[in-house]
Amino acid sequence: MDYKKYFKEFCEKENLDIKLSSKMPSGYEEAFGTFDVLENTLFFNEEKAKDMPEYETLFCLFHELRHACQYIHPEKFSEEIQKSRFYVILYNGICYRLCEKEWKECILKESEEYLQSLYINLPYEKDANTFAYIETRKICGDSEQLKKLYSYWVPCCSLGMGDYKKIFDYIDKNCI
Repeated sequence: MDYKKYFKEFCEKENLDIKLSSKMPSGYEEAFGTFDVLENTLFFNEEKAKDMPEYETLFCLFHELRHACQYIHPEKFSEEIQKSRFYVILYNGICYRLCEKEWKECILKESEEYLQSLYINLPYEKDANTFAYIETRKICGDSEQLKKLYSYWVPCCSLGMGDYKKIFDYIDKNCI
């Protein structure tokens, strides 16, 4: 599948001037993709994509493209997405806060289950997953496999910005 074609078309449509790289950054070698706002680059793991069905490849690509839009055109998004996009919460408790063009790090000592819930409920992640589902469905149709992939990324319990305010305050105070 020519994912670069979809990348180019999307960037033109959304007025995104970003780079595309298949060389995954350190620490992301096993990820499907990531958008790095500091490098203005969407990293897409070509090796993983070779073994994935088209719908999964497109879902990952559109997910990361949505993140690019969230950073580059924040005015198009809700206040919740605008605020949350500066925070990363990983399953292992490592968190990052984008501050003055640098990612600051700290650690949350919570259960893996809670950390997964924090990650999957981040407003910018929920938005990117829904967007990826909608865009992929336009190209591949609404297959059971695509529905299953999307449902995997839909949180079973919802967290609100009140919950995140506490987490973000902790991250703000502890990131170095």
